[in-house]
Amino acid sequence: MLTGIEQDALRRALEIAADPAVPLGPNPRVGCVLLSPAGVFLAEGHHRGAGTAHAEADALDRATAPLSGATAVVTLEPCAHVGRTGPCADALIAAGISRVIIARRDPNPVATGGLERLRTAGVDVELAVPEHLAAAAAELNRGWEHGLRHQRPLVTAKLALTLDGRAAAADGTSRWITGPAARAEVHAMRTTCDVVLVGAGTARLDAPTLTARRHDGTLHPRQPVRAAMGTGAVPELPSPEGAGEAFTLRTHDPSDALAALFERGLRHVLLEGGPTLAAAFLRAGCIDELIVHLAPTLLGAGPPGLADLGITTIADRLDLDLVDVAPLPPDLRLTLRPRTA
Repeated sequence: MLTGIEQDALRRALEIAADPAVPLGPNPRVGCVLLSPAGVFLAEGHHRGAGTAHAEADALDRATAPLSGATAVVTLEPCAHVGRTGPCADALIAAGISRVIIARRDPNPVATGGLERLRTAGVDVELAVPEHLAAAAAELNRGWEHGLRHQRPLVTAKLALTLDGRAAAADGTSRWITGPAARAEVHAMRTTCDVVLVGAGTARLDAPTLTARRHDGTLHPRQPVRAAMGTGAVPELPSPEGAGEAFTLRTHDPSDALAALFERGLRHVLLEGGPTLAAAFLRAGCIDELIVHLAPTLLGAGPPGLADLGITTIADRLDLDLVDVAPLPPDLRLTLRPRTA
């Protein structure tokens, strides 16, 4: 079990792992805090992207006091392989660390094994962390872990709908269906994803910047890559100063688009396209999570929030599991995932 000081250290490790300056992509975000045998803070470190020191090595380098008998609190199991850097498990052992608290096991078959190496060396390894901190550690690298399992990015699709399922009015106007709270949440979502993806129609009609902004309208320090996909004439996305990279995917196939994004090292896609793009990804089985911002308003006409899925009978319906419901006054947020069983 963790002491109160150790829990505080894990919270800090999670906080620094999520540093907005750290690029998203093919590497996990990891934080590490070192405590003396008496529970005094010694040093902290975090991984800053491919090719940089791992969190444990970063913390060890920053420590100025002796580390014999110290505790390392890490958000992800220390690695046991030689890549661009040496094994973190070995570095902790060599430094004299006697206790390691791990919030989450490493699912990467190449890097795993650090826990066993630590225990073999006589280090006390603790995995029983509070559930909410373990959940935060899992949330930190959702896209990275999904990529390891499925060899494609995690896809979160976002829809803004009226109560009668409309995405826009009959004349095509859609700003704004939802209120300020829901729109602010979309900007926050963009900071947690590697890439925001829209279709050619949205790029042409709306010319969206797809940037992540704070409540005061300034750009957030973490900006997503921005992409549009289609096989016809796909206009370039506007690129205001400070926006993330923008490019076009010349395909209408969701699987091909995701393969291209994965090849670029992008691991979490936020799908913000219109009804046609969302339907294409659903038909292809390429949506892992659906966020619906539901506005308490009616239009009675206008384009639906989702294009034709090719379903002609109730037996073929696409069922979703409702994961969460949260108020975003005056709107409601539904979090759903396609049912796999």
